[in-house]
Amino acid sequence: MRAGPFAAVCILFTASAAFAAEPIVPSDIQTTFFDGQAFTASTPSGDTQFKMTFTPDGKMTRKPLALSGYKNKGTWKLDAKGFCTIWQHAKPTCFTVIPDGDKKWSIQKGASVIATWTK
Repeated sequence: MRAGPFAAVCILFTASAAFAAEPIVPSDIQTTFFDGQAFTASTPSGDTQFKMTFTPDGKMTRKPLALSGYKNKGTWKLDAKGFCTIWQHAKPTCFTVIPDGDKKWSIQKGASVIATWTK
């Protein structure tokens, strides 16, 4: 009788792991976002938003959509798992992109979500 609840937990755990979103491949990141068309980036709390534009030639800009945040520019490149950026006056940082709903993606540095992108 004790195996019943344990089996149910194992089935639920396996099912949830099977449906966990996988990072999108670098070529799909480039096609979806790095085409010169603006999209919105939000901090995890949602209180700071930017208009982001990544151009095919490896350049990027961000402009705050409110009084918080600051304007910046830099460069991007794809890597084996996602993409890397270098903003002015900052060190290179690499990220993965995880689908998170309809026209919504989580931008992760390691296991931490650092932004949400929407189109």
